[in-house]
Amino acid sequence: MTSVTLRKVCKAYGDNLISKDVDLEIQDGEFVVFVGPSGCGKSTLLRCIAGLEDITSGELFIGDTKMNDVPPSERGVGMVFQSYALYPHLNLFDNMSFGLKLAKEDKAKIKSRVDHAADILQLGHLLERKPKALSGGQRQRVAIGRTLVAQPEVFLLDEPLSNLDAALRVQMRIELAKLHKKLGCTMIYVTHDQVEAMTMADKIVVLDGGSVSQVGKPLELYHYPENRFVAGFIGSPKMNFINVQVKEVEAERVKVELASQASFWIQVDGTDVQAGARMSLGVRPEHLLPSGEGDVVIQGKVQVVEKLGNETQVYLSLDNVDADFIYRENDTLDVDSGDTFQIGIPAHRCHLFHSDGRACKRLFKERGV
Repeated sequence: MTSVTLRKVCKAYGDNLISKDVDLEIQDGEFVVFVGPSGCGKSTLLRCIAGLEDITSGELFIGDTKMNDVPPSERGVGMVFQSYALYPHLNLFDNMSFGLKLAKEDKAKIKSRVDHAADILQLGHLLERKPKALSGGQRQRVAIGRTLVAQPEVFLLDEPLSNLDAALRVQMRIELAKLHKKLGCTMIYVTHDQVEAMTMADKIVVLDGGSVSQVGKPLELYHYPENRFVAGFIGSPKMNFINVQVKEVEAERVKVELASQASFWIQVDGTDVQAGARMSLGVRPEHLLPSGEGDVVIQGKVQVVEKLGNETQVYLSLDNVDADFIYRENDTLDVDSGDTFQIGIPAHRCHLFHSDGRACKRLFKERGV
């Protein structure tokens, strides 16, 4: 196990800056997930840590050793790619031991390491099979096992589950979480799927346009996003946003007015808020309340209803709101497209954002954070 430290790391291709002044501390044994939309630079940053890409500027440390000019084979890292990249003509044992054989390791050591990895990944009974005889989840476990036998100090995983179907993705992310707990090693995992990030990570790094937008534990990012980008990216379905005007300001609360002229106080830091300012109010679909409850009631026309059995998601059209406004009910709900639907907004679950996207610090204490 070892730590990974990035100090002002930048990566550019010519004039195109991909990663911008990335400062990051990853502790021994942490499971850290890089998450963000396509093109935000998360895979490039992972490849810089692996040594597959040169850093344009800044410093990278693995443990106490500066790694800027150290070749990939000497960094003590192992990487699992999106593609399984298995040799179709070799059985599982030979696929998993291929790197060790190239390094001319002792045969007894090779067998011991492969058997140990296969036992951890529940592949022991499949070692004589070739990849074509395996399911997608089993092939992915082989790819992980090939990295595991090298006994790296840091595991790097670049969207390893993206080729799997939905059910296998859920199963494999549970298996990866178990593997991390069993090995206790440092893992850095890249995904665009924020559900994977929330369910697997000790710490999430949200990237936006090559820059770190926020770093924190999953529930910290969910309940206390530092900007509108993180608020909208973390959570499924995404957070609702409504334009509001500030009516009154106090040190620890702000009074806002909706387009309907309904107004209410929000428990946020008001020291940087001006009366009369135009801001964005954010509230998550699962925090909205049935009609008649909450600090203010709004209504809109139902556009789409997703009835999932265990929950219902209602997409509403509201006046002065460009995007759909989503209500989530943890049960079945008797509502159809075209209906007029009322929902309540609880003030203590609301977020408030400046016009430049900065969040006002929420002062309500959420459980478990």
